[in-house]
Amino acid sequence: MYINSMNSMGYACINMNLSKSKPRVTTNRSMIKRTFTEKGLPYASELTLQNCKDLLTILKWNNDNGFDFFRMSSDIIPWASEYNICDLPDYDEIKSVLKECGDFATDNNIRITTHPGPFNVLTSPHPHVVDNCIKDLSIHGEVMDMMGLSRTPYNKINIHIGGVYGDKVSAMDRFCKNFHRLPNSVKSRLTVENDDKSSMYSVVDLYEGVYKVIGIPIVFDYHHHRFNTGGLSEEDALEVAISTWIDVVPVVHYSESRSIEQEDDKIRPQAHSDYVRDYINTYGNRVDIMVEAKAKELAVLKYKELHPLHSVTI
Repeated sequence: MYINSMNSMGYACINMNLSKSKPRVTTNRSMIKRTFTEKGLPYASELTLQNCKDLLTILKWNNDNGFDFFRMSSDIIPWASEYNICDLPDYDEIKSVLKECGDFATDNNIRITTHPGPFNVLTSPHPHVVDNCIKDLSIHGEVMDMMGLSRTPYNKINIHIGGVYGDKVSAMDRFCKNFHRLPNSVKSRLTVENDDKSSMYSVVDLYEGVYKVIGIPIVFDYHHHRFNTGGLSEEDALEVAISTWIDVVPVVHYSESRSIEQEDDKIRPQAHSDYVRDYINTYGNRVDIMVEAKAKELAVLKYKELHPLHSVTI
């Protein structure tokens, strides 16, 4: 049993304070495909280098403000699937800055994770979709290696496993088989997350069809569980997910419904709110909590104001 007093809370990708500064600090500078075609690698390299420098700025802000958990943007290297990272003109400096980011995070006990997009579908029956997924995930693994981050779920690469395609069992079987095609930089860090639709994958599904086969951890998402319980209570589903983490502090995701926050039933109930107001019950477990709220670090700070006695460290 982990001790609740050590729980950490983090936020994802964008720092709202720094994004409003001048010059703006952000790690998701990108471009449309036409611009990439016109300007090519030199411009992609320029954007990547500035993204990496701003990542270091964000990490230093996090450290100064008591945040030791951060999700890195998946867009730090624009159009990375179209070239080899080592071919960027500023590669040596990019590599150096990323290593500085990783060293800073390690030296200051800041946990860095990432969450590649929903187009990463290892369950797909279509070979080209799987090939593209493997390529994208491999880039994430390469970047984390460049940062010198651990090849463990402590520095997780988290994904949803993908579609059902009319047969959930067969789809999970494809996921597990395709998992073995991934490089070690990804396999050693990969985690999976429960979905927010009853037709998709619950914690129970992931435990039976993925964890028992290939042994990768499950990230419990509180908000998703409300729409797809798999027959388990919140506490029981959390315990199942936590049991899949070996020698690494588990990660959970927490968000609330924007529809309820805005008092607007026209908003999709699964949509994330700007802030989170309810007490986050970890049932006595030691976990790191990724707050998936649109106000980012401001949501975490507001939560601390609302629940000053909640035994988490931020």
